[in-house]
Amino acid sequence: MIQTTEHCHIVRNDEILSGEPIIKGTRTPVRGIVEMWRLGVPPEEIPHRLPHIILAQVFDALSYYLDHQIEINEYIERNRIPDEFMDPRVRKA
Repeated sequence: MIQTTEHCHIVRNDEILSGEPIIKGTRTPVRGIVEMWRLGVPPEEIPHRLPHIILAQVFDALSYYLDHQIEINEYIERNRIPDEFMDPRVRKA
């Protein structure tokens, strides 16, 4: 079942990522946009890396994050890959 949010580009769908907030019409989670942004990717660059979304969706995802930081940070932490499973070539120094 699709549930709308107060953000026009962000929805929840019980059948996609167990209801985690996603970009409407995609399977892209808000946390994915936030993680790219935290890594230093400018919002304007994100649609070039994820061509199935538009800039308005990126900004709405970031706005959703700013309104729901605790929730999205919990999703980020739950989906973090433990260091012992990461290839040493991609670990942060």
